[in-house]
Amino acid sequence: MSGAEWMKARPDATHAPIDLQTDRPHPARVYDFLLGGKDNFPVDRAAGEAGLKANPNSRIPPRENRNFLCRVVEHLATEYGVRQFLDIGTGIPTSPNVHEVAQAVAPESRIVYVDNDPIVLAHARALLTSKPEGRTEYVDADLRDVDRILSAPQLREAIDLDRPVALLLIAIMHFVGDADRPYEIVQRLVDALPSGSYLALSHLTGDFDAAAWERVAAIYAKQGVTMQVRSHEEISRFFTGLELVEPGLPIVTKWRPDADVNASATDTQVAVYGGLARKP
Repeated sequence: MSGAEWMKARPDATHAPIDLQTDRPHPARVYDFLLGGKDNFPVDRAAGEAGLKANPNSRIPPRENRNFLCRVVEHLATEYGVRQFLDIGTGIPTSPNVHEVAQAVAPESRIVYVDNDPIVLAHARALLTSKPEGRTEYVDADLRDVDRILSAPQLREAIDLDRPVALLLIAIMHFVGDADRPYEIVQRLVDALPSGSYLALSHLTGDFDAAAWERVAAIYAKQGVTMQVRSHEEISRFFTGLELVEPGLPIVTKWRPDADVNASATDTQVAVYGGLARKP
């Protein structure tokens, strides 16, 4: 469903129109464009095309990052018995989604999705439907508004914060600049979870081609979108106080690879570190 089609078809079309903010790109919609989706607007496609000119490898990170997400969720559900997932920065649904992967292992799994784009919200409500044994909910909130996320009734009703939760921050923290205190945001979210919970995080890096990603970040900045790629050392700080699961924090294609991994993609092309860690 395109943006225009969604505006016609959304269930609450009789209500006041929602501001889709089509005058500037949104990371979720640009990501959708780079994955080959159609739930984006001209401004998103323009930003994506400009990014591809600045770094021709820009389609590779989203695809390998998506594969990483699926492997992490399956590992959490299969190996560690996690049944509750908090996915912040959900993006436009692309199958398989978190609940599909988790509930394929354990149908009773509960997933709360969080994003702040109205198109994502519409798709989430329509497509992110749980198996009868489990539950999915959606919270309309910005990652930087930790209080809004943690106090959301949808989260409180779906997730028991006295039992382990997997916090998923997949390809979202590079859209939070240092001025917004990204480490503090992650720490506050982790602090709200009980012992035995997990943090899965992936993040763009400029370690292998700093100039290319600086060009991409500059393009985003002109459109009013922050993008701050970070080094391996800087990304490692998000896991402070947690116990990293093997193999640590490698480029995502090297985190427990399976048959879906693009084995020919170089670290420079992938440019995303990813890791999973347990809260003691």
